[in-house]
Amino acid sequence: MSEVSKVREHMDVISSDHKSVGKVDHLDGAKIKLTRQSSPDGEHHHFIPTTWIGRVDQHVHLNRTGADVTAHWEHEARSAVQSK
Repeated sequence: MSEVSKVREHMDVISSDHKSVGKVDHLDGAKIKLTRQSSPDGEHHHFIPTTWIGRVDQHVHLNRTGADVTAHWEHEARSAVQSK
């Protein structure tokens, strides 16, 4: 079973430096969509690529630091524009 197939809604997403970067809303293709409550303002979804997954147990563990994740995650507005 691939690590991506183990990802479930509401799992905590943890960076490689053990910081919580959010909770899974759902998988959106090759991306994990994080819940709105996970964003700094609580109003926007963010997306991270599934290639950042290191392993999955009861949490999704990423192979990126928390600072790297938040610096490079995709913002909801950009994703909405790209999907049109």
